[in-house]
Amino acid sequence: MSTFVTSDGVEIFFKDFGAGRPIVFSHGWPLSADAWEAQLLFFGSRGYRVVAHDRRSHGRSQQVWEGNHMDRYADDLHELIEHLDLRDAVLVGHSTGGGEVARVIGRHGTARISGAVLVGAVPPLMLKTEANPEGLPMEVFDGIRDGVAANRSQFFRDLAGPFYGHNREGAAVSKGLEEGFWLQGMAGGLKGLHDCVREFSEVDYTEDLRKIDVPALFIHGDDDQIVPIAAAAEKAVKLAPKGVLKVVPGGSHGLVETQAETFNALLLDFLAG
Repeated sequence: MSTFVTSDGVEIFFKDFGAGRPIVFSHGWPLSADAWEAQLLFFGSRGYRVVAHDRRSHGRSQQVWEGNHMDRYADDLHELIEHLDLRDAVLVGHSTGGGEVARVIGRHGTARISGAVLVGAVPPLMLKTEANPEGLPMEVFDGIRDGVAANRSQFFRDLAGPFYGHNREGAAVSKGLEEGFWLQGMAGGLKGLHDCVREFSEVDYTEDLRKIDVPALFIHGDDDQIVPIAAAAEKAVKLAPKGVLKVVPGGSHGLVETQAETFNALLLDFLAG
């Protein structure tokens, strides 16, 4: 396996395939780099270098008790980019990974980065507040924490349905996708996955978005049941100086996998631009 050790001594697993302009993929919660397999094959076969890592305490990366927070996630990603000496890279982040992409730019700038793509991403803020009435109430996130702590195996099985839109009437249900979701979730560390709930719900990425001084594409499904578009992409695109929003009709939170052809085409167009 390909791994590197971060500045605070944590071993991070990553995939690194192909050659050419680099695309760096950052996964959502509670997943791993495996969530990007379709994109790694598609773009790697088209002359791009494709990189995807498992966030600390997720997948095959080292499970840690401390340090499961967004600043450290962003530092890990920045250190991976430096470790591989990537330049002119496009960062692609899904869900929590979109927060990671925003935060790595907010903390480390864009010297090695030429573009950012946030899909079904959590920025600017998922939590409902007076200033963010479109967000979700704390009770929703407390319920996620409780579900993970009590029986994460069953919780992940139940979550996969709305994640992929399989609970919608007439949906084409893929048990394989649901099983893959469960497997990736179960590979992570319980403490790290529990900690990460705060990072995708309560962390405000407003200032990070304002620092994205490279072209930024926001892709969001209008039927995303996990990260409502009104609280996320519709607000985020107004904060990123060079932001553009593409809405995928009927798109679920997991549209990267359920509508891979659509997502890949949007990303290809962005890369060409």
